[in-house]
Amino acid sequence: MALQITTLAERPEFAASLWDMDHTWHPFMLHDPIADLFYGHATTLYSEYVLVADDDTEPGRLVARACMIPFIRGGADLPDDGWDGAIRSGTLARERNLPTDAISALEITIRRDLLGKGLSSLMLTAMRAQAAHLGHHELFAPVRPTAKHLEPHTPMHEYASRTRPDGLPHDPWLRVHVRAGGKIVKVAPRSMVVAGTLAEWRTWTELPFDRTGPVEVPGALTPVHCDVPHNHAVYVEPNVWVSHPLR
Repeated sequence: MALQITTLAERPEFAASLWDMDHTWHPFMLHDPIADLFYGHATTLYSEYVLVADDDTEPGRLVARACMIPFIRGGADLPDDGWDGAIRSGTLARERNLPTDAISALEITIRRDLLGKGLSSLMLTAMRAQAAHLGHHELFAPVRPTAKHLEPHTPMHEYASRTRPDGLPHDPWLRVHVRAGGKIVKVAPRSMVVAGTLAEWRTWTELPFDRTGPVEVPGALTPVHCDVPHNHAVYVEPNVWVSHPLR
């Protein structure tokens, strides 16, 4: 497989099918309301910040995508609201015509049938290169550790600091970032927030959501907080900020 990775600006023909690629995102993950601030404009206003990949076996069929957004850091600590915070900051900067001084990764998504073939690492390398091409000296990433869902009750700071005997992170996706040159900076304790009625959560998860208290949801990194009397449930996802120096 010879992978071709370009920006969406270079290959706008992918815009129409960008979100049609078969993926492994759980349905509840698609209901963070902040997401629309970026994804509603990704193919138009952010085409230089979206990477697309196809290969020589099926040219023109999407293999993977990656998204970034410029935002305002202002020299401050990386935001506790991680993924949501980067999108909100980037959106406000765009709407108010303010200069940005940082760039954040938002996702790397691989087509379901090609998982486990090392494509995530290639997309991360391309993302770093594009961030540098756009003039940035550092790429930040609110990383969603891929194996954390197996331990929803383990605090993220404890999980993220766990290492193997060789010193690399225990989590496979954090390990890819560190091998690529990234450095774990801090936990973003409320990186993504998904709230919904109990009926919505039942639709998203096919779980009953009929008892007040924590609910373990497949794919969730922490339990979902269910409140039956008030007819809502809220998921607050922690991520891990990783910094990638580029120069």
